[in-house]
Parts: sequence; structure tokens; C-alpha cells
Amino acid sequence: MAKHKLIVNPVSGRGAGGRSIPEIERWMKELGLDFDLVQTERPWHAAELAAQAAKDGFDVVVAAGGDGTANEVLNGLMRAKASGTDKSAFGVLCVGRGNDLAFGMGIPIGIEAGCRNLAQGNRHRVDVGKVIGGLYPDGRYFGNGVGIGFDAVVGFEALKLKFLSGFPSYIVAALKTIFLYYRAPMVRIQTDDAAVEVPSLMVSVMIGRRMGGGFMMAPHAASDDGLFDLCQVGYVNRLRIFLLMMKFMSGTQEGHKAVRMGRTKAITVTAIEGALPAHADGETLCVDGTQLAMEILPQQIDVVCSDVR
Repeated sequence: MAKHKLIVNPVSGRGAGGRSIPEIERWMKELGLDFDLVQTERPWHAAELAAQAAKDGFDVVVAAGGDGTANEVLNGLMRAKASGTDKSAFGVLCVGRGNDLAFGMGIPIGIEAGCRNLAQGNRHRVDVGKVIGGLYPDGRYFGNGVGIGFDAVVGFEALKLKFLSGFPSYIVAALKTIFLYYRAPMVRIQTDDAAVEVPSLMVSVMIGRRMGGGFMMAPHAASDDGLFDLCQVGYVNRLRIFLLMMKFMSGTQEGHKAVRMGRTKAITVTAIEGALPAHADGETLCVDGTQLAMEILPQQIDVVCSDVR
């Protein structure tokens, strides 16, 4: 029988993580799953717990929280892999706000569905990204995407909202950000086969398809193709930003004159004018960075999932 290490972030989703523990334990027991549950106590604790769980021989290490918790657990597993431990699969129980990383990896939303997914135990090997720069000069791993510019500021603003959660919080934050961050700084973008200097309101470097709980940055992305899907938005005035948001919600932005899509194995974004606010899987990389370098690491880790994306 597979052994599961459940790493619960009790403050995830404004306390939803802690409140979900009785339900998680009930479903894990009802489904006859072998598990050990532990709660995080501080930032980056989930990464430490995940790395130790991998070394202790757990078959599946499960993040119970939002995108930030999932990202930390992913980082812990990747660091364990770098030290020679590569037997633990990655699982997620979604109790956070956006759950974009789980969506991109084909992991179902909801505690019951998530536990049943663990019980089925289907695995699929997926790509992982690594970003160097900002607060992480030695690098940080990510499983869904890096957002630079507008969408990063949206995430920062969404965290400030105390009266909303989930996708509605990102909508309100996006409307607010239109009036805070609407200029497109000049950046240099180096990909596998080209280098351009362009004004960029936003650069999204995606493994998954979605950010912000409902914005389809890369509607055709696959988590196992060994490539980043890129979405770069140039100068757009305030009204057109709002209209373009609607296209991102439906994943129909490709073809818009301000939007450039593409694929690459590596990308470096450098600020020529201004600075780079950025996040990885919703976690802050920098508020005013100058350069971020990202590379795709193909087929790195097994994910317990029900729907291969």
C-alpha cells in the first residue's frame, strides 16, 4: 500500500487549510489510504517537510493548500531529487484560492475528488520549470508558470483583499491594477531562436494553462511537452486592457494585435526601462527585479492525476 505524506498549510485560503483537516482525514480513512499528516508552521516549511518525506521513503507527498503550498512541496521534491531521492510522486489536495497548478496538471478540485484521485493512484510524468533571479539567485522551481508585469501585480493586489477569495478576488485586483500598472516597460526577451526589445505590459511563461484562477494565459499548453508556452502583451491602453481581460478569461487572446504567443525551452527577460514585478506559481519572485532567466526541465516528476493535460 502506498504511503502518503500530507503537508497541510493551515492558513491557506484564509484558514480553509486548517478547517479542512477533519474532512481530509475522514476521506483518507474512508478510502483506506495510509497517510501521515503534518501542518506547516512558517514560510518554506512545506519545502523542508517535502524533502524530508521523500528521504523517508513516502510514495506520495501531498500538498494540501493553494498554489503557494503546492509550489513549496514541488521545490522540496525537486531538491530531494537533486540529492538522489527520486521515488516520491507529487500530489495536491486543493484548499487554496487559485489552484492553477493543480488545474494545469490535471488534478481535480475539491477534497473528496482529490482524495479519490490519490486512491486511484494514476501517475503521469510532467515538466518542471526553474527560474533564476530576483529573490532567488540560486533558482526556484515552478510547476505552472511565471508571470512578469501586469499579472504579477494583480496577484500582489489580490492578496491584499480581505473580503474576497478565489477567482473574484483576482477580477477585482485586475480592475484595480489597470489604474496602478498600465504602462508597458521596455524589456529584452531572449528565447531559443530570437532576441527582441519590446514594450511589455505582461510576459507569461507557462507550463500549465491558467493563472489567477481563471485567466487562460496559454490555452494550448501541455505539462509534458518539454516546452514553455509564452504569452507577451505589448502596449495596451486602459480600456483595451479591460477588453483584453475578457479574451484571457475565454482563452481567445491569440491573434490580438498586442498579443504574441510562442514556445521555447529557455527564456530570459531583462528590464531595459523600469523594473520587473514577477511571481512563480503565485509566489513573489521580485517586486522590482531587473532580470529573470527561466529554463524547462522535461519529464522531471511523477504527479498523481486523473486527467493528463
